[in-house]
Amino acid sequence: MTFPPPKAEAPAQRFEEASAAARDALERLIAAANEAGWGTEEITVAFLEAARFLTEANKKDPDPADDPVISDVPGKREQIGHGELFD
Repeated sequence: MTFPPPKAEAPAQRFEEASAAARDALERLIAAANEAGWGTEEITVAFLEAARFLTEANKKDPDPADDPVISDVPGKREQIGHGELFD
């Protein structure tokens, strides 16, 4: 699925563009979910919950790509044989 890039620079216009694009994408997702057997009500509630989860995760870690790889964290070593990590 592709998502259109913003055309406007003003925050209010970007919000309107983002809302329209998100609505379009959600309508397509809901249609696909309906075809797979999910009801509109249950899938929209699931989308809302997923959006809340992602919003909270973003508040806690706005850029997870900047997080160090576990192997780069000082004091962490891999346990031989199982791949578990320990201090």
